[in-house]
Amino acid sequence: MKVEQIWRYPVKSMGGERLNRVRIGALGLEGDRVVHVEDESRHVITSRTHHRLLGHHATLNTSGEPLVDGSLWSDPKIREAVVDIVGLGATLVRDESIDRFDVLPLLVATDGAIAAFGHDGRRLRPNLVIGGVEGLAERDWPGQCLHIGDVVIGIQDLRGRCIMTTFDPDSLKQDRQVLKEIAQKFGGTLALNCYVIQGGEIRVGDAVVLVSKRGCETIHG
Repeated sequence: MKVEQIWRYPVKSMGGERLNRVRIGALGLEGDRVVHVEDESRHVITSRTHHRLLGHHATLNTSGEPLVDGSLWSDPKIREAVVDIVGLGATLVRDESIDRFDVLPLLVATDGAIAAFGHDGRRLRPNLVIGGVEGLAERDWPGQCLHIGDVVIGIQDLRGRCIMTTFDPDSLKQDRQVLKEIAQKFGGTLALNCYVIQGGEIRVGDAVVLVSKRGCETIHG
């Protein structure tokens, strides 16, 4: 197996950037989801309720600052675009705490599961896509670990999927049948909730080794 794709989403619920290499720490990919949108009541807003956020694309510049559609995330025109989607009082907030994640800091998908899914894998919003995986083998991985060079990633469980998967990442057109298919074919879950046991740098093409639960316990110890 190998690292096939790396994705980072500097602004939560916006389109992300595909990378060739990245550093991973205790809170996942450096720069991942470090900015989010809040409404006037200071509630975190995602594309589950405001899918047009997916139409904006976030990257990091060389200084590590998030950009939205090429402009700094703090630019007034970006706030105006967010207000247009969410409503008056909406704003962008920087938050690098663990609270910025809905579940765990890392989402890992596999090429075999994406093929079985039958739709654009970007709908699943993975951080890593592992290639060379047969069929739905990922469903047997929870409790085990992935070794990528010096990096060790723990696998907790399968990710329950939501309405975000129903929106095409390019056109934003909704197809509710996608979520129905996930429920019918995969019990509502696809890809893996993961956490970082040991950080480091990974690159596209790096070899990936699946390690048993006992091996993970040894690492933890």
